[in-house]
Amino acid sequence: MNSILNDEKLIQLDSSLRNILERDTLIVLTDYNSTNYFIYRGEPMGYQFEMIKQFAEFLDVNLKLVISSDMQRAFDLLDNGEVDLIAMGLTVTRDRKALADFTIPQIQTKQVLVQRKPENWRKMRTWDEIEDQLIRNPLDLAGKDVYVQKGTVFADRLAILANEIGDTINILIDPEREVEQLITAVAEGEIAFTVSDEHIAKVNQKYYPNIDVKTALSFPQHVAWAVKQGNDSLRFEINDWILDYKKSTASRYVYNKYFNNPRSVNIAQSEYHSIGGGKISQYDEIIRELSEANDLDWRLIASLIYQESRFRPEATSWVGAFGLMQLMPATAEIYGVDTNSLPSDQIRAGIEFLHWLDRQLPPEIEDPGERIRFVMAAYNVGIAHIYDARRLAEKHNKDPNIWTDNVDFFILNKSNPDYYRDSVVKYGYARGEETYNFVVEIFERYEHYKKVIEN
Repeated sequence: MNSILNDEKLIQLDSSLRNILERDTLIVLTDYNSTNYFIYRGEPMGYQFEMIKQFAEFLDVNLKLVISSDMQRAFDLLDNGEVDLIAMGLTVTRDRKALADFTIPQIQTKQVLVQRKPENWRKMRTWDEIEDQLIRNPLDLAGKDVYVQKGTVFADRLAILANEIGDTINILIDPEREVEQLITAVAEGEIAFTVSDEHIAKVNQKYYPNIDVKTALSFPQHVAWAVKQGNDSLRFEINDWILDYKKSTASRYVYNKYFNNPRSVNIAQSEYHSIGGGKISQYDEIIRELSEANDLDWRLIASLIYQESRFRPEATSWVGAFGLMQLMPATAEIYGVDTNSLPSDQIRAGIEFLHWLDRQLPPEIEDPGERIRFVMAAYNVGIAHIYDARRLAEKHNKDPNIWTDNVDFFILNKSNPDYYRDSVVKYGYARGEETYNFVVEIFERYEHYKKVIEN
């Protein structure tokens, strides 16, 4: 990989990249659909998401996602500096270049007409019989109703096409539904036509074999990310990264995973796909019921269970922790569960243990968001090491009642002799990096769940 721009180059350019590095967070807007970003079996996935994540890791910063399919809002947030980057498979056009600066392209695509095959197409003896009932010549769109997503380039292309054919195409702007929802509407017979980028249309054709996406409405176009105009240091850094990334096996793997994967149909139609079925796991209802009874967000508990066991009740660890909640045998015995207990009992025991840990924390930890982070850390490493980390924080003039950027630093360093041998430490060494990452990953996943899974 090319290295991040050095200080001398950053001084010569704008401050966009420096601001991200100093903030330690890259803020990216993407859209929620079955290719760019979704949740499957509890794990955030998607073509744009995986690339965004890899770029953030390259910069060594945190990633914050903003989710929207509203194109106008996306460009407004970019222009206002509320997001650093739009990563939602934008086709590059002259009009869009007036709103933002674009990176070098990731892929090329073209706009295609999405239409439904004849009702009895499977019974037709030859492909020509099907072809005779499909639009292949744009001239045949004259007088037809074509629905398109608001804010996309598709309406502009259809207007140009109408002018070129010297007739009227009834362009109907849908203010609510995004491209994939309109494709579904075509497949289900609600509307006759929509327009999509070809790579998105081909993925959806796997889900809906009764649609046709072979009629091109444009020449090939570049697909790229967008940054605020003038944010050259960020754009140059992205360009350098993309040049290396496109040469990598990771790039080919990620592209094939989402656009050429025959399993993508089963994934998208799974009940554990956030779009196809809306579930995180088979235990959602149990988790929801027990969490609500204990005044907890069930999506946070689901994130904890994913972290501990990937929703596998038979999971066991090398130290003897078992089940969905990975309770140690001694703790499990207190709450009346063992390896033969039902998943509902395992979850109930884990939540009761969380409440016990919460009661061990002092009332001075008042902020609910910080307090639950202390609880999650204690769930992983034990409450005694949390007491040690709080004492270290107080000694080093940090706030012992705030986890983020305060106590978490000392748990992270609890494997460092300079800290665990300190006179205020009573419980010695701990694998603090594991606990630090445990909390970070649970809450990162929780943020993903909150974005796409209803409470």
